[in-house]
Amino acid sequence: MGAARVQREDFDAAAEGRALTKGRYDIGALASFIGLCRDEGGRLAALEIEHYPGMAEAEIARVIAAAETRWPLLGVTVIHRHGAIKPGEQIVYVGVAAAHRGEAFAAAEMLIDYLKTGAPFWKRARGRDGTVGDWVEAQASDTAQAARWTKP
Repeated sequence: MGAARVQREDFDAAAEGRALTKGRYDIGALASFIGLCRDEGGRLAALEIEHYPGMAEAEIARVIAAAETRWPLLGVTVIHRHGAIKPGEQIVYVGVAAAHRGEAFAAAEMLIDYLKTGAPFWKRARGRDGTVGDWVEAQASDTAQAARWTKP
């Protein structure tokens, strides 16, 4: 049921939400999350995001399926961009449709927690001063946040 896309180009979050709900009268909630690239206090020129084509989409689809098993969802779209993302640009979209807000919010939160900690993406900062940072690991706070979804 859910859709996972990894793409270089930007996305229209409002259009994605409309696509999830169009012609559906059983949906009572649409929870969405849009992740944006920060400028890190003016130091960041771009966030470089790499992925393993095919594997990234399959892994995201696997987690979408887990969310659909856990909650009675009526639609899911996850889009993650790759390439050089500049400050202010969109990186990720998670949209979850359900009959009730609780399921939609919980599933959207689980999906973004996974994208922050377990999805096969590699990120590094490119500074305005020309420096290139190391590949970034998930922060301990993000990992702790995501761990709650593995508990029964």
